[in-house]
Amino acid sequence: MTTEQSVNIILVEDDDGHAVLVEKNLRRAGLVNGFMRFKDGQEALDHFFQGGLPRGDLQQVVVLLDVNMPRVNGVEVLRRMKEDASTNAIPVIMLTTTDDPREIGRCYEYGCNVYITKPVEYDDFIEAVRRLGFFLQVVKLPVLSNSQKGTESR
Repeated sequence: MTTEQSVNIILVEDDDGHAVLVEKNLRRAGLVNGFMRFKDGQEALDHFFQGGLPRGDLQQVVVLLDVNMPRVNGVEVLRRMKEDASTNAIPVIMLTTTDDPREIGRCYEYGCNVYITKPVEYDDFIEAVRRLGFFLQVVKLPVLSNSQKGTESR
């Protein structure tokens, strides 16, 4: 994978153990990308919308988003990201233990790109993250326009 095709991963996960396992096993799968973690949905929203404008360079970003988190849950983060022109093209992968079909349907309605249920068993969890890592190595991301990157004057 060439450097210009690499993705930067933003993990929004409140469980420290899951966060460590996700990062470690994505790296074991060969991802050497940038990796940033937020411990709840409010931290993620603050990152994307500080003062109502996106913060930072959002090029080549994939968000891995848990559903059940304190302060602001993952579904609300997804909804807000997908309804804002500056962040709606960012791919969002729901990575959660929640397997309720209504919750899955709602996430797809709001615009998530992929919904992955974290397996309960440790070895299955590791294998699922490893496969996700292989997927992220070959994924092609949209190029964000200037208005989506927040660089256009408003």
